[in-house]
Amino acid sequence: MYTIREATHKDWPGIWTIFKDVVSSGDTYPFAPNMTQQEAQEAWLNAPKVTFVAMLGEDVVATYYLKDNQPGLGAHVCNAGYMVRKDQRGQGLGASLCKHSLAAARILGYKAMQYNLVVSTNVGAIGLWKKLGFDIIGTLPKAFCHVKHGLVDAYIMYQILENEDVNPV
Repeated sequence: MYTIREATHKDWPGIWTIFKDVVSSGDTYPFAPNMTQQEAQEAWLNAPKVTFVAMLGEDVVATYYLKDNQPGLGAHVCNAGYMVRKDQRGQGLGASLCKHSLAAARILGYKAMQYNLVVSTNVGAIGLWKKLGFDIIGTLPKAFCHVKHGLVDAYIMYQILENEDVNPV
């Protein structure tokens, strides 16, 4: 059984193993495949508002972060990113992480969640995000340089977290 908890710096080695595997594939994240471990740690663990890990016993098997999508007057909308260790994929962990992130985002006071660059060839993620209440609100033509397919479209996906007026002022 998985346990999802806030990440600490002690979790970084496990997160890094997942991160470098996912990013090196060049098919879902815009991070450079040759990103250094220090750059990755800054982007995934240090810069976000909060990072979580999914644990199976003592092993980090997945991770996600939440951060403001924009500063200031756009800070009421969060952005999230998810990564699951290759041997744990296809078992519902991605859905569990997304559900956890939606609840965490609400607790943190976010009014909506936005995914800025969902690669159009990542049909599994697109289907999951739609199933969990996200809508495609825009298409970015040829916005992602896929390692196998070249330039492909990317989607902006969005979900309102509350039904009340979104007015942070």
